[in-house]
Amino acid sequence: MVNTRPSVAYWSIPFSITLIEASLWPDKGLLPMLGLSSLKDLFTAGTDTTSVTIEWTMAELLQNPEKLKKTRKELQKVINKDEGVKDLDITNLPYLQAVVKETLRLHPSAPILVHKSISEVELCGFKVPKDAQVLVNVWSMGRDPSIWNDPNLFVPERFLESGDVFREEDFGFIPFGAGRRMCPGVSFAHRVVHTMLATMLYHFDWKLVDEEKCEHIDMTEKFRVTLRKVKPLMAIPI
Repeated sequence: MVNTRPSVAYWSIPFSITLIEASLWPDKGLLPMLGLSSLKDLFTAGTDTTSVTIEWTMAELLQNPEKLKKTRKELQKVINKDEGVKDLDITNLPYLQAVVKETLRLHPSAPILVHKSISEVELCGFKVPKDAQVLVNVWSMGRDPSIWNDPNLFVPERFLESGDVFREEDFGFIPFGAGRRMCPGVSFAHRVVHTMLATMLYHFDWKLVDEEKCEHIDMTEKFRVTLRKVKPLMAIPI
């Protein structure tokens, strides 16, 4: 257990460099903050959630061709064809950002957020005891008709006026949690998901295998730690 925060100098070292040095000199104790299980959690949380978000986004766009067309039109307008997609381009792609947000609303990569009550609290007439495990149903919140119009429809336009990509005050939409325990990987996910999708959609047309009709894509969900498609999306670039 580490009870003190490491110095600024410790955190200023890139984590990738620390991992390399730790593998070369395992006896130096270069990873005092992280055990093997913690490292597994970090890599799993940073890869699995990202890949399922990209898969769900592609599935929604393929079965909504007008939304796909609008997304590609924005990309063709913003992206420099000689340079390709760059990280800095993402801020100039509001519709793509809205597409990702709408996907996360319908298919949050982590459908249930697990927290613990640090003190006894009364909420909506119910007493939640101290140290109780609290499960936040993000999936249900994203489909709540009291918050969203037409909650089961894929409508990226609903997010075009929301400003920031993920705002803590939007408690009806918290795919990465909120407050001090908000997912620390939100910035990483934002960059990777948007850049990957922009690259895939800008450089390629896509079609489903076996000539499957886009409107018949199986969108059945499988609830696990991450929200997966029961039938994986099978699409090929053309």
